[in-house]
Amino acid sequence: MKIGFIGLGNMGAPMAANLAKSHEVTGFDTVAQPAGLTLAADAAAVADGADVVITMLPNGDILRAVAAQIHPAMKAGAVHLDCSTVDVDAARAVADQAASAGLLAVDAPVSGGIGGATNGTLTFMAGGSEQAFEIVQPLFDIMGQKAVHCGPSGNGQAAKICNNMILGVTMIATCEAFVLADKLGLDRQAMFDVVSTSSGYSWTMNAYCPAPGIGPQSPADNGYQPGFASELMLKDLRLSQVAAMAADADTPMGKAATALYAQFVEDEDGAGKDFSAMLPRFESRRHS
Repeated sequence: MKIGFIGLGNMGAPMAANLAKSHEVTGFDTVAQPAGLTLAADAAAVADGADVVITMLPNGDILRAVAAQIHPAMKAGAVHLDCSTVDVDAARAVADQAASAGLLAVDAPVSGGIGGATNGTLTFMAGGSEQAFEIVQPLFDIMGQKAVHCGPSGNGQAAKICNNMILGVTMIATCEAFVLADKLGLDRQAMFDVVSTSSGYSWTMNAYCPAPGIGPQSPADNGYQPGFASELMLKDLRLSQVAAMAADADTPMGKAATALYAQFVEDEDGAGKDFSAMLPRFESRRHS
């Protein structure tokens, strides 16, 4: 399969490298020039003759602009597979543009971070037609460990932002609980042993514990180097609130988590740290 890959940053480069082990891959990025990949002069050149063009881009506005460049260059019946995390409206607009150009489209944001991209263990949440999903399924098998078809275009983005809204809220609650335990004189290991096997069980406690030296290895054990950066969590939480407003959904916990991560990233020292660094943030402050 001939694949074009646009967006060769921290996530895109290792994803493209994994695909290049078994497919012909040509890449393009306005900044990054990773070694080991065949690179094109521009986005349109990547799309020319490709069976699938994958995009991994920062936001919906850039996705729309890139789609306008590549769709006219793509052959009829080719698939635009977007793995960016963007707003639902942008995903659906790009899918409509693809259909108008005689193309197929799948929006498939990912979960698993840089480690998952490197190791080929990402999870994909895919929106689009069954036909388009089946065409790109073998690529998901190379880049990840699981792909879930969530329904029509835009539903992949919907699944991602709902998942990460839960993740952001849960991480805050987990960090708050550790600090409360500290102040009550409860040993962190004892709390972990109870909560990790009780009704407080969660991924943020059991698999990604924000307390150093507790539970499996996590960014907390590496000075809170991301992992999943706080500014990316803020981006996803903001997308959740844009979607909630558009859908008239009441998400007070999501709103509160968005405000707290905004404060942490923009007004405190959270930028560049893992999103679990909320724990030392709460340790150093009595009130938010």
